[in-house]
Amino acid sequence: MKCINKKIICLVLSVCCVLLCGCSEKNEEVTFQNAYQIYQTSQKYQLVSVDDTSLHNTYPFFAEKYCVSNGEDLGTDSTDSQVAEAAGVFNLDTKEVTYSQNIYGRIYPASTTKILTAYIALKYGDLDSVYQVSANAVDQESDSSVCDLKEGDYLSLRQLLYGLMMRSGNDAAIVIAEGISGSVDEFARLMNQEARALGALDSHFVNPNGLHDEEHYTTVYDMYLFFQAAIQMPEFLDFITKTEYTVQYLDANGLSVEQVWTSTNKYLMGTEDAPKGITVIGGKTGTTNAAGYCLVLLSENEMGQQIVSIIMKADCRNNLYYYMNQLLYGFAGNS
Repeated sequence: MKCINKKIICLVLSVCCVLLCGCSEKNEEVTFQNAYQIYQTSQKYQLVSVDDTSLHNTYPFFAEKYCVSNGEDLGTDSTDSQVAEAAGVFNLDTKEVTYSQNIYGRIYPASTTKILTAYIALKYGDLDSVYQVSANAVDQESDSSVCDLKEGDYLSLRQLLYGLMMRSGNDAAIVIAEGISGSVDEFARLMNQEARALGALDSHFVNPNGLHDEEHYTTVYDMYLFFQAAIQMPEFLDFITKTEYTVQYLDANGLSVEQVWTSTNKYLMGTEDAPKGITVIGGKTGTTNAAGYCLVLLSENEMGQQIVSIIMKADCRNNLYYYMNQLLYGFAGNS
């Protein structure tokens, strides 16, 4: 054993001598192609502390524009939170989560799914493009929320988005998905891709309208991420703030069709009053047996701060708005 160790030591020393001699003889710097720039990369992605604050401005933290929470319930002891399964209030100006109830818990989103559908349609589609309604799009259950479209109808993407967000048309959602991606399955893949890009890691989608499926789910926090991204688009704000929209389009025979769509949001329609000091801007409702009653809402408080408030799986529509008013009154940041 001792002899082997001596041989190893001699071999190592010999190699070191060759390397040192080689460097001293040529006096050249050894370089490698495509070398990993550890110091520059560490600074670029804030893996190390640097004095140059300009680096942070160039490469901002991913979450710095979002409200961040550790997921613990906050404020639930002063509300009737038992009427819903999950809820959250997010102050977009202060970047604070001011109310939290199970915001990272898996939940079925129902038609609030259409927030992400509209976001993707605006990102990838042309509002003036005209799509034809397929047989698949009109194949809806009798109790499904629809825009009463007929096979062969021609509507622009803009018109379909009004139907999607105001009337909550499941048929409009299918037309949009097929128009953007060619099929519902391909559009669902795009939904999951865009969800990941927005930082929503606890969601999975299989359709554009939110009809129940065990593999179609999200969280309150992920829904907040979708909504915050969508409201940056002026067109999206127009779709969620309208109370009434008159649509005119052509049917399969080229004949004119006219419909009037109204919002499903009770705040906008004046059948529910928001607390004093809160101005409701718009939002999206959602309802299925499995998802319960859901509402994603954009409001402003007395200081002009934008507030996103979300309730998922309320046990009835009355309690949905009752609970939402509690959240807006106590946790929207009014002075």
